Amino acid sequence: LGAEITFDNAHEKTGGNVGNLYGYFSGNINKKPILFCAHMDTVVPGNGVKPQITEDRIITDGTTILGADDKSGIAEIIWAIKEILEANEDHAPIEVLFTISEEIGLLGAKLFDLTSIKSEFGYVLDSHEIGNLVSGAPAANRMKYTIHGKESHAGAAPEQGVSAIQIAAEAISKMTLGRIDEETTCSVGTIKGGTATNIIPKEVVLKAEVRSHNADKLKKITDEITAALVDTAAKYKLGDFQASVESVIQKEYPAFVIKNDDRSMLLAKKANKNIGIPFKSEIGGGGSDANIFNFKGLEMAVVGSGMEDVHTVNEYIKLVDLENGARWVKEIIREYSKG
Repeated sequence: LGAEITFDNAHEKTGGNVGNLYGYFSGNINKKPILFCAHMDTVVPGNGVKPQITEDRIITDGTTILGADDKSGIAEIIWAIKEILEANEDHAPIEVLFTISEEIGLLGAKLFDLTSIKSEFGYVLDSHEIGNLVSGAPAANRMKYTIHGKESHAGAAPEQGVSAIQIAAEAISKMTLGRIDEETTCSVGTIKGGTATNIIPKEVVLKAEVRSHNADKLKKITDEITAALVDTAAKYKLGDFQASVESVIQKEYPAFVIKNDDRSMLLAKKANKNIGIPFKSEIGGGGSDANIFNFKGLEMAVVGSGMEDVHTVNEYIKLVDLENGARWVKEIIREYSKG
């Protein structure tokens, strides 16, 4: 399509085989560019996808995901720009960023050098319903706890052991999990430990997360989860042995808010009205590349690309939504180029 294309070396730090892709389309209208972003990676099982077109949608054969998260965003961006260029329409410069490793921690966005971006705002195509704009998303902490107990024979000498699984179970029973309030959620997602039924387990690794739109609540719930484990382990002492907990707390991503008078919000409303798609602004519950970009000072709203039942083998996208997603991107470019 004639774009200036570059790849960075982010993959060298993530273990991938390609870096973030940046593309620049020069325009014939003298103003700053506008940015469109989507991510190139998918969740598993994502190899050997066999897409099938039914009467009104694209699905898989049921053995893999479709990968509409986020291939649909990529397709709609390319489709829209291609039609703008082929029609020789006047347009402002356009920037495109296709990131890597979004699904495993927004790593591509975290590693991308935003100093190369000339746009002042833009859109991440990485949500569901066409026309919807995600105007905010929570911050998240990801926690890993290693509980150290004492191993012994479960049948011959259970009194000589301290069960790390028992410590974990007791601590979890004291936690408030699920939806804490309208701004905050908490989950214990995985527990791994033990080697055999006849051995008192000496170690358990527990992974959890907290998400909140409020920084104080994020810290409070994270501290409460940690305290439940540490305080429970402190109760388990056997002779010279003291059970303990190692904590690793990682700030996964920061929160963001798009205000009603921000440029991405106002432009999206105009584009929706122009093409007859209802506009809806909503607060999201998950993280995306937009969390990272907004934290770095680049205004990026998340918008729908039509993907449904993502992260499952039932994933699909309706053909009309794929088309309307491209129409929406094209209208954003047209409307932005007017101003």
